[in-house]
Amino acid sequence: MGGSFGTALMVDVTERTAEASQLPGEWYRDYLGGEGIGARLLYDLVDPDEEPLSPLQPLIFTAGPLTGTAAPASGRCVLVFRSPLTGTLGAANAGGHFAPALKRAGYDVLVVSGRSEVPLVLVVDGEGVDFIEVPDIWGKGVVETETLIRSRLEGTGWQIASIGPAGEKGVLFSSIMTDRHRAFGRGGAGALMGSKNLKAIAVRGAEEMPLADPDGLREGARKAREELFNEAFVRDEMKPFGTPSFYDAMSGLGILPTKNWQRDSYPESIGTLGYRAYHETLEVRPYACFGCPIACGRHTTIKSGPWAGMEGGGPEYETVAAFGSKCLVTDLEAVAAANHIANDLGLDVISTGQVIATAMEWVDRSILSEERLQGLPLAFGNGEAVVRLVGMIGRREGLGDLLAQGSLRAARELGPEALDAVMTVKGMEMAADGVRASKGEVLSHVISPRGADHLRPYAPTIDAFGYRENELDITTDAVISFGEDGNKGWVRPLMANAMIPNLLGVCLFTNITLAVRPSTWAELFSCALGRPVDKDELLLAAERVINLERLLNASFGFGRADDRLPDRFLKEPGVDGPGAGQVVDLDAALDSFYEAMGWDLDEGLPTKETLIRLGLDWTL
Repeated sequence: MGGSFGTALMVDVTERTAEASQLPGEWYRDYLGGEGIGARLLYDLVDPDEEPLSPLQPLIFTAGPLTGTAAPASGRCVLVFRSPLTGTLGAANAGGHFAPALKRAGYDVLVVSGRSEVPLVLVVDGEGVDFIEVPDIWGKGVVETETLIRSRLEGTGWQIASIGPAGEKGVLFSSIMTDRHRAFGRGGAGALMGSKNLKAIAVRGAEEMPLADPDGLREGARKAREELFNEAFVRDEMKPFGTPSFYDAMSGLGILPTKNWQRDSYPESIGTLGYRAYHETLEVRPYACFGCPIACGRHTTIKSGPWAGMEGGGPEYETVAAFGSKCLVTDLEAVAAANHIANDLGLDVISTGQVIATAMEWVDRSILSEERLQGLPLAFGNGEAVVRLVGMIGRREGLGDLLAQGSLRAARELGPEALDAVMTVKGMEMAADGVRASKGEVLSHVISPRGADHLRPYAPTIDAFGYRENELDITTDAVISFGEDGNKGWVRPLMANAMIPNLLGVCLFTNITLAVRPSTWAELFSCALGRPVDKDELLLAAERVINLERLLNASFGFGRADDRLPDRFLKEPGVDGPGAGQVVDLDAALDSFYEAMGWDLDEGLPTKETLIRLGLDWTL
């Protein structure tokens, strides 16, 4: 089976058993690999009646058919699980080098279930599987954890995915970290791994990639890299400046959340938080995940001030916005310190920053009492308070214990007046990508199976930045307005295109600005697989996975009523930027999109005809 081994390693940490299992060949035909195979496995393995943190709930790590190959940016791993934060399907995606190591161990998929009585490290390589008890490492941060585990393993080449104190303590938006600062970030996978008493997973291997035409794949990879660097934003912004390059553009387009989404731009912060200031204020060097020619990652060291010498990966754009513009903090050193602490504790920086911004609004509105604050000077603009509160959340201390539940649960505990400041979808905190000046991004947030999402797809590419792609039938003569609530049929092919990298095991940043075309990915996949595949087959498989995930969420009790934005966007007009005066007509957006997808307008679920067309009639 070209590109894939067809094998999942099934591990039970309760019994300390591991068994290699062959997956059905038709799954690879229908779902390709990566997230598709993970979703199909979860459909069979998950029990909707079990709590998300039950020992029976699996963690499913998946590599794709292009993972670890010459294809550009082929270091991605998708983790599929049921989210303890939202109760929805969880799908977290991390770069670095973990996925290629898993693949070289001879497995496309690693499934972990059960709960150990003592803290463990799961060790997987080509020689077998081992379980190492590590009670002395429990409680350590991510950096020290990786260092200690490597010191106890023989040889080199180990790639480690681990949790920090946040995952151990069940913070519902805790991450699983790899390469010290790359994160399986969204949805609380760290809490699920912590509930299993699993501190870390170490993998390595030496298997040859099962490629039908490696020479052809290398040639196709050259074409893909050319497409990448023919695209101006990738070439002139992302490669030299990394993801912080988004900050200035997002503010200018009016899709930069500011002061807990009370504003949509923050022009006065460009001189301190913009990407040029970022590269002047911090000591910066580029960082690349496996096989990535862009190297958008940034390893930074704080040069001065109270956090001088602190270093680590990031902050990325999302982090600068989460701890910066959302909290009205313009001190980049405080933002970087909060980022480094969050990574070492194993926190999702997107949710962490949003929770803190929400708490700041609660302070503004006298909803958080002095008893809750215990002297913490939490207020918009206070960077030192942000840094302190990140540590309190990760260790569940004081106010941090309340916020560790996520902003929706915390608000319910505080009372109904707190709900207005909660910026979540399905319980997931919104990332830093606005909707008033990108009505396509409305659907990215509300349709994504994992809750609020800015990347499934990154719709501002079309309606805010103005890109077009003939291969997706989003043609140069298409009239698409950022402020139009209906007419959202174009989101359907863009959503499928955004799923393709998750199935193949490559990075979304290769096509977030439509740089690498679907037909080019089809050529690369054909070389791995050993038979011709065209772009339409890829897009159809992606659509099949999107619909399967919709059915999974339906089994958890989610439907149209849950495809909802916070009331702030439905009732409060924007006050600045291109989205000034705009509110969202959510029903118009949903009706238009559901119709394009072939979903029932009342329930928001695939119709029988759609399931038959996609070969999902076995779910009926």
